[in-house]
Amino acid sequence: MSVKKIFGIYGSGGFSREVMPVLLSMKGISINDTCYVVDEDFLPENKYINGSPVVLFKDFVSSDIKEKNITIAISNNEVRRDLYDKCTSNKINHHSIISNSSCIMDIVKVGDGSVICPFVTLTSNINIGKSFHANIYSYVAHDCQIGDYVTFAPAVKCNGNVIIENNVYIGTGAIIKQGTKNKPIVIGENSIIGAGSFVTKNVEKNTTVFGNPAKILNKKNFK
Repeated sequence: MSVKKIFGIYGSGGFSREVMPVLLSMKGISINDTCYVVDEDFLPENKYINGSPVVLFKDFVSSDIKEKNITIAISNNEVRRDLYDKCTSNKINHHSIISNSSCIMDIVKVGDGSVICPFVTLTSNINIGKSFHANIYSYVAHDCQIGDYVTFAPAVKCNGNVIIENNVYIGTGAIIKQGTKNKPIVIGENSIIGAGSFVTKNVEKNTTVFGNPAKILNKKNFK
């Protein structure tokens, strides 16, 4: 790599391939500045994906490039958290990728290493933790707090006054009802909201909910 800085996408799956074009559309970044980063088990034979080079993580770390930036494009929250810590320990910058076609309005903070895909809307007074993934056509409305390593699949609708704790996965098309300033809707850490669900009340941590209205997923509720 004969460049002064590099922007790596950690991962080689479908989401990584969706994120790379968004990275390339950002101002000041060309294909010569980018690569996919993988571990040994995921290295393709020709070492290229869709025209972009693929390098092993150990080679990415040991290269003589002064400025190394990475974005982890893996939807699994636990894997993403572990990789984030590994990159931090190797002094790699966590770079956020924000699509030019997204809409970010007023007083919105997005944590390091996040991915904001095309046609995502973040309205006002929103605080988002690190390594957040907001897939296409999702939105976050006013006065929401979102923790670290939260994943929105496509078209998630998070209405105002919602608190989403760390390591939450929200499936495609799910809707979270609006809370209030004094009584926000709280989605507990490590929870999963199934695709197409309508969440009308708090979700306890470490649970999976599904349906309209969303209920805890078990044999009694879903036969």
